[in-house]
Amino acid sequence: MWRRRNSLSHFTQLATSSSSKFNCHNNLQPTSLRLLQIPDVDQGYGLLTRSSSTAVGPSSNSGKLGISGLDRVRAFGSTADIVGATTLGAREVVDMARHYGRCYWELSKAKLSMLVVATSGAGYVLGSSSTVDLAGLCYTCVGTMMVAASANTLNQVFEVKNDALMNRTMRRPLPSGRLTIPHAVTWASSVGLAGTALLASKANLLAAGLGASNLILYAFVYTPLKQIHPVNTWVGAVVGAIPPLLGTGSSHAPASHPIFRWAAASGQVSLNGWLLPAALYFWQIPHFMALAYLCRDDYAAGGFKMFSLADPSGRRTALVALRNCIYLIPLGYLAYDWGITSGWFCLESTLLALAISGTAVSFLKNRTKASARRMFHASLLYLPVFMSGLMFHRIYDDDHQSLETENTKDHMVISHTTTAYEQDSRNPDRVKQNHSRPPVAYASVAPFPFLPAPIYSSS
Repeated sequence: MWRRRNSLSHFTQLATSSSSKFNCHNNLQPTSLRLLQIPDVDQGYGLLTRSSSTAVGPSSNSGKLGISGLDRVRAFGSTADIVGATTLGAREVVDMARHYGRCYWELSKAKLSMLVVATSGAGYVLGSSSTVDLAGLCYTCVGTMMVAASANTLNQVFEVKNDALMNRTMRRPLPSGRLTIPHAVTWASSVGLAGTALLASKANLLAAGLGASNLILYAFVYTPLKQIHPVNTWVGAVVGAIPPLLGTGSSHAPASHPIFRWAAASGQVSLNGWLLPAALYFWQIPHFMALAYLCRDDYAAGGFKMFSLADPSGRRTALVALRNCIYLIPLGYLAYDWGITSGWFCLESTLLALAISGTAVSFLKNRTKASARRMFHASLLYLPVFMSGLMFHRIYDDDHQSLETENTKDHMVISHTTTAYEQDSRNPDRVKQNHSRPPVAYASVAPFPFLPAPIYSSS
């Protein structure tokens, strides 16, 4: 009895161990196989396992079934590997696109470039007549954006060592090592050439020349001057004032229009086209002075020769900012006097200039970072409000357009009368017949001595 129990217990242990081994072996099955739970594959896999541990093997049909199941598992595994590799490759492509897109965005200083595009687009709209060429506007904005991106990229290429020393610029793509300098130079060259070619082909040569000259002035004149002399601020203001001229140089306003002759078909810019560039030039000085005062420690660490570094008290910096804010006051009067805008813009522009001048006075009295930051924020608000008011309140000389229409009609009458006179001179009998009738009126208001031949009434 005892032996019987021992044999039973021994048989139970063997069964348990074999079942645990079988379960363990099942746990080692591929995950894809367990998830799919294909019946014939499980059966075949079990049959093959039992045949390897026992002498009793499955039938031929069962063996074929098991081999077919393994083939399916292997095929499914290879397909999963291919799908996984494809998914991994797609993720790598997406990650790479995001990386380079972020680097190009930072190299181009996209926010600053979009401000340049806004000023160029405003110049285009102001330089157009009552109908704006939307396609030309889009081409001009895209070309301006590309040229500005190229200039900003070259600026960072030349200042990579200086940017590495300043807290606010050390995380840029070049100082941080996220992008190489040859890569950045290639990007800047390709984008700059493409933008200039787009302006030359879709706008005109004047716009392309202004864009290329602004790129050269910013990258090869302003950028080196930042490490040489404080006059770089005023050179940078000239660079910022050119984009509105680029926009007006791209527009195709009628050459005979007296007010909006900012860019005639020949590509010439008149005196009225300098209003927005003048506003940008005077606006940039208090904007840059406030920024230079706020970041003068960083500029000193980077080796830049800013005006605020030679002015420890900040008084001269505040005076320069206030003087240029005062220069902004008469711009509204000039826009109204030249017939560009209505009187409402004159009032709004004056109030806006007085507001930014008030922040400059506050900075002069209390030269702290808080007052400098207040003037900086006021300068950020001034420019979009000024350009919006300039475009909203601009006027069109409808009377002049109607006068042009009348002059065109008079010219047509003059031509008709002259043709009739030539026909009469060729036919003397008709001339005698016409002279027998009294004159009715003259056909034109053209000044003497260009009066046309009189028109006689018919009998």
